Amino acid sequence: MDILKIYSDKELAQKILRAIYHEAEKIGREVRFMHVCGTHEDTVTRSGIRSLLPKNVKVLAGPGCPVCITPAEDIARMMEIMKKAREEGEEIILTTFGDMYKIPTAVGSFADLRSEGFDVRVVYSVYDSYKIAIENPDKLVVHFSPGFETTTAPAAGILNEVIEKNIKNFKVYSVHRLTPPAVEALIKQGTTFDGLIDPGHVSTIIGVKGWEYITKEYGVPQVVAGFEPIDFLMGLLMLLRIVRKGEVKIENEYTRVVKYEGNVEAQKTIKKLFDIVDAKWRALGVIPNSGLELKEEYKDWEIRTFYDVNVPKMPDLEKGCLCGAILRGLALPTDCPLFGKTCTPRNPVGPCMVSYEGTCQIFYKYGALF
Repeated sequence: MDILKIYSDKELAQKILRAIYHEAEKIGREVRFMHVCGTHEDTVTRSGIRSLLPKNVKVLAGPGCPVCITPAEDIARMMEIMKKAREEGEEIILTTFGDMYKIPTAVGSFADLRSEGFDVRVVYSVYDSYKIAIENPDKLVVHFSPGFETTTAPAAGILNEVIEKNIKNFKVYSVHRLTPPAVEALIKQGTTFDGLIDPGHVSTIIGVKGWEYITKEYGVPQVVAGFEPIDFLMGLLMLLRIVRKGEVKIENEYTRVVKYEGNVEAQKTIKKLFDIVDAKWRALGVIPNSGLELKEEYKDWEIRTFYDVNVPKMPDLEKGCLCGAILRGLALPTDCPLFGKTCTPRNPVGPCMVSYEGTCQIFYKYGALF
């Protein structure tokens, strides 16, 4: 028996939708719910959920793509490190993820770097990069490591082993980011929404507990939700009921996976290795306490410790690109004049079109022209 079948059941979805319409009618005003997850956006767009909802229920897509918000300067700095290492007689094997490989900057991408003869490899996980380092002990392997809490946990696990075994030919360039501070920043910058759908995979790491301060300090109702269509619809229904009752609280729809306390062991490992710092998000600016960098005692495993290169300040986006507004939940990809015209997955102008978690690519892939 397929245990996930119920989470895409048509009749159950229709039953939840009827309840959503009932709650929305009782509320009697427009309600705006934001999510901050590329996988949630994939579910919403692929399933046509926006087209099924009452007119007064809006779903906004926030900064749910860690690759999309990685600063152009960091990509350019890693490219310069590769070049400087070669000048000094050392060839670096650079690994990163497939969508990061193609992210555009004013000085090119990692794909362009590979076309110049540098050893740039696409990996599925940080563990693949670790294996490359073990198999090539005479080579320096650097993993350009983006990701929210979900990806940070395995990166921390691998780094912990590398450090314990004192493996010197494996290093990272950490561009890891924390999700709740980004939500807090959006609220402070004026993005308004009536409730938040929290990403299930991030929540497996930080737990329901990791989101609570957003509700307590800013009065934003939240629901942790899974990634099947039924999960997301139930999340919306739960939020609507909270709003209708005038409550301010956080609930967990994804109880089959997410615990209140989260993954405590993963949290301990991340805390052991990383300091929380202010960090830039592409097209969003510097967000306080939103980045992770290796602690001073572990800086021997951070590639920036060994190479000091100059990177000029560069624009986050090309003229006309609305990726910044899209990441803030202020616009949809179809509002952008470049979407589907000069900006496509084959020729991406902005980072939101490059990653499979980017809202623009998701809209383009599923033909969401509404």
